[in-house]
Amino acid sequence: MNVKNITPDNAPVIPGLTFRSFVGEIDFSRMLAIINAASKADNDETSTTLADIKHDYAHLTNSNPETDMIFAEINGEAVAYSRVHWWQEDDPNDRVYSCFVHIVPAWRDQAIEETMIQWCEGRLRNISQEHPKDSKRLFQYSSLEAKKSLNKILESLGYTSTRFFIEMSRPLEDIPEAELHEGIEARPVTEEHAHKVWEAANEAFRDHWGYSEPKEEEYISYKSSKYFQPDLWQVAWDGDEVVSSVMNYIDQDHNKKYHRKRGWTENISTRREWRRRGIARALIVRSMHMHKANGMTEVALGVDTDNPNGALKLYQSLGYKKLRTEVIYRKPM
Repeated sequence: MNVKNITPDNAPVIPGLTFRSFVGEIDFSRMLAIINAASKADNDETSTTLADIKHDYAHLTNSNPETDMIFAEINGEAVAYSRVHWWQEDDPNDRVYSCFVHIVPAWRDQAIEETMIQWCEGRLRNISQEHPKDSKRLFQYSSLEAKKSLNKILESLGYTSTRFFIEMSRPLEDIPEAELHEGIEARPVTEEHAHKVWEAANEAFRDHWGYSEPKEEEYISYKSSKYFQPDLWQVAWDGDEVVSSVMNYIDQDHNKKYHRKRGWTENISTRREWRRRGIARALIVRSMHMHKANGMTEVALGVDTDNPNGALKLYQSLGYKKLRTEVIYRKPM
């Protein structure tokens, strides 16, 4: 793959600063170095590995690295990179055009971020021209509440904070009690049932903010990722029907890097007709006991603070406490 020089509009005048396209897998190690430098500066606890990047870029949807990425270099050394992608939400029928910037701390706040975000917006506008004009079009950028400087840049470019998600955790001590109702049964997940559990979770998430119906390619990507650990899942059944699930996993890379023993109680869902029966609570409690038996000392999860089904209150009642806040910024295209 040949490198292509890129000349963004309004780029800052910095000696040695140039911009270029993605040049192939050789860039993956450079990307990882940028992620690690940014993570350390932001106290972000990112545990991305080279294998993770290779996996993710082998399974991208609605994003082509050859045309949808930009790298910033100083005297030939990569110091930042961005990529764009897009998706269609189900309700409302909005089309969301998203980007991100990873940049090493030494070159922040020198207008490189603004330049790259504006380049991404231009690329996304070009992509949007290929789509029908039948829905609202929105730019989106996901940040952290603690990234004050980046958030000021986003606000200066017209982005508005739209939604808040928090990461929560609790120690595996004083685990509360909760039992499944009669007729609802928890069973181990076999390989043949994993796809059915995934489909049931997707159905349960349809009324959540920003939902977009996953394609089969996304299940294939998930199944081949390190997060696919169905032997750790807790799933409730009513006969042959999956009614609720907690798709637990342990991120060994994260635990090793940060000297933790954390299990994740994630992708918690209950299908509509079985809600308000305490099923999710019981499965989360079962998950806690399972993680503790596997040697974990804490559990964690993420939640939409405006979840329409009261998920935040449920997790708080189970002893989870906030670790950090993710902010979703949007602006009309």
